[in-house]
Amino acid sequence: MKTEYKRILNINNILEHKSLFFLGPRQTGKTTFLAKNYPEARTFNLLEADVFRDLSANPEYLRQRLNPSDRLVIIDEVQKLPVLLDEVQTILDRNKKIRFILTGSSARKLKRRGINLLAGRAWTCHLHPLVSPEAGPHRLLDRINRGGLPSVIDSPFPNEELKAYVGTYLQEEIRAEGLTRSIENFSRFLTVAGLSNGQIVNFTKAGNDAQVPPRTIREYYQVMEDTLILHQLPPFQKTKIRKPVATSKYYFFDVGVANHLMSRREILPGSPEFGATLEHLIFLEIKAYLDYRRLDLPLTFWRSQTKLEVDFLLEDSLAIEVKGSEHVAESDLKGLRGLADEIQLKRKVVVSREAQLRRTEDGIEMWPIVQFLESLWGGEFKLS
Repeated sequence: MKTEYKRILNINNILEHKSLFFLGPRQTGKTTFLAKNYPEARTFNLLEADVFRDLSANPEYLRQRLNPSDRLVIIDEVQKLPVLLDEVQTILDRNKKIRFILTGSSARKLKRRGINLLAGRAWTCHLHPLVSPEAGPHRLLDRINRGGLPSVIDSPFPNEELKAYVGTYLQEEIRAEGLTRSIENFSRFLTVAGLSNGQIVNFTKAGNDAQVPPRTIREYYQVMEDTLILHQLPPFQKTKIRKPVATSKYYFFDVGVANHLMSRREILPGSPEFGATLEHLIFLEIKAYLDYRRLDLPLTFWRSQTKLEVDFLLEDSLAIEVKGSEHVAESDLKGLRGLADEIQLKRKVVVSREAQLRRTEDGIEMWPIVQFLESLWGGEFKLS
């Protein structure tokens, strides 16, 4: 039976003031979320052929079909027909009380036109795959293996669902972005990108592996970022004694999608893959938390040329390292201590499978995974 998840995102406070671009990859649950929370809204779904056909031929129908009593209008997958944003602008300028929710699974076309067009008239919000308080702490291992797409985590055949998602949706999305002629190259790139998930990307090596030029690899990464499939994690570069690296990492928007691209099957605690997958999951939790709480805090990672590393750094003051082990060794703390020698850190944190919260003599906090996630979303663990 399909589970009905209570999503923690609240967009009512935004709609009190502004219209909204509501963005997120397909199958994260945007349409379900809006149907449940705003059943009274007037909806135009551009995935429906007749709706798309009518509005593409006659964009003014959007304006003409609204009633004076309409206060909330949803346009689903607005990036399929960006010309509608002209009509949205006209309506918003004429009626200060009406609100639009404009959903999209790609920011690429909107960046080229819509965001500039509606500057100041609409804010942006992202919907992520299921996070800890939505799926529940008991689903941690499920999310490590299957990710957080509702249709995948509840499926009796999650691997088949992920295969279909990657093989059908991702490639269709790329075709829609005008890369049809290079779809075979892009398919090879997807595998390379999966194997590079959470790692510093060497564009020349990735190009060699995918058999395309490095400049094409850069373009593909940008397309994946614009279509909301990848998150870029930039490097922290303010250390002086230990020279930092200057190249970003990229994480897929969902753990399950990355697992599929890397041909990972069952990931168990203690396995070689568990630590990297846990790091990916913690990154997505932090990213979603920042988005949902609308906290504009810089999120980076740090790595020195001598290979000292800290997984995540928030606002240059909170350093977080993720380990998949049951006991954090002294050697696991070298990165945190090396960074603390360079900058003034307010907190140094390790998230791991240790059973109890503890603190080292020099103030490094050891957090069990579930306790960290519960404290983060409960507001007790402050990121700023």
